[in-house]
Amino acid sequence: MEIRKEEKASRFEKGYGMMEGLRDLPKYLNGNTITAGSVAAIFGCTGPALLVIKAATDGGLTHVQSISWLFSIYFIGGLVSIYLALRYKQPINGAFNIPAVVMIVSVLKSYDIYQAAGAYFIAGIIVLLLGFSGLIGKVMRWLPLPIVMAMIAGAMIRFGTGIITSTQQAPVVGLLTLVGFFIIPKLTKKIPPVLGALVLGITAAAVNGSLSFKAASFKFIAPHLIMPQFSLGATLSVSIPLAILIIGSENAQAAGVLMAQGYKAPINAMTMVSGIGSMITAFFGGHNANIAGPMTAICASEEAGENKQGRYVASVVNGVLFALFGIVASIALAFVAALPAALTNIVAGLAMINVLYSAFHDAFSVKKFKYGAFFALVIAMSNITVLKISAPLLAIIGGVVVSLLVEANDFKEEKKVIEVTEVSVEKTV
Repeated sequence: MEIRKEEKASRFEKGYGMMEGLRDLPKYLNGNTITAGSVAAIFGCTGPALLVIKAATDGGLTHVQSISWLFSIYFIGGLVSIYLALRYKQPINGAFNIPAVVMIVSVLKSYDIYQAAGAYFIAGIIVLLLGFSGLIGKVMRWLPLPIVMAMIAGAMIRFGTGIITSTQQAPVVGLLTLVGFFIIPKLTKKIPPVLGALVLGITAAAVNGSLSFKAASFKFIAPHLIMPQFSLGATLSVSIPLAILIIGSENAQAAGVLMAQGYKAPINAMTMVSGIGSMITAFFGGHNANIAGPMTAICASEEAGENKQGRYVASVVNGVLFALFGIVASIALAFVAALPAALTNIVAGLAMINVLYSAFHDAFSVKKFKYGAFFALVIAMSNITVLKISAPLLAIIGGVVVSLLVEANDFKEEKKVIEVTEVSVEKTV
């Protein structure tokens, strides 16, 4: 109990220390941890990377600005994985918030990259302060998960419909990409669906002559610093919804996965490191570096080894691969630029299937906040902007207001559930 009081006072959970994690790393570095870490890296470096590159292109960023964005979120995200995994000897993975990438496309049409970077930096401060203060639980009581997830679903649905429209534009490439996604993983479980889709899609594009590798420049280009500029409009449009997404989607999902596997998740540390990581990436035009829910799930699963104590090594492997991918971001960008736009759109959409499914499930599988979730969904889908405030924040505000008006009892019930959960966690600890 004394240790618990000390940790609560310091806010930043103590953990084992990086030296102990490093000392035990060779003991647990085996086929299972290497495979799980590599699969998580392949997942994160394929579809999500295509999504970021597409967002950078749609947002009108220059080639160097796009490289800097890609470098920061993967390199810093990789360092987050390595640091947290070694310090706490838990499979905690760092990356970036995928739904936020979608939100940023519309923001970059109203604000330049420097103002956007300022908003990213403020979002990092918000997350850091929430982790330090321990107010995360109270914030989430007023930001019900169904409303947050409905906003994510509404903002990202166009990537799902993009699978169909792009397949119509390029039927051969589209159909073979879908075959790669659905059929190849049935033949071998070692190839993730998105990688199978990308391989078969590239093959189809090569056959019909729609690749343009001859014009691509595969050379290393260093990332550039981007000094943040601060704007009230960008702060309202980006900082608040981005902070909500970091805490309400990725961090919450990762913490849930760890707890389900029997780990004592260092929630405050995970939140504070996500805030610090996001502040650093802002200086390269990166929207954030936070805890990654899907990849934490991969590295925390039994596929990473029967011994739970050693699964953290899978996250270290993933972190190293992520950091390396960030370093060669210019080469990755050149490769993707050589692909036909239809293929990029389809693979990016396929990579979002699980995210979209989880968003819709968490938004509408419970009876609480159904009206608030519905309005959050349709406001986000509308992609409207009011006084330069983007649709994602308007969706959250609209959803909460509607629920307060017609579903006030749901807030009371949610508060009781959270309090019971917090008490049970305290007893477990």
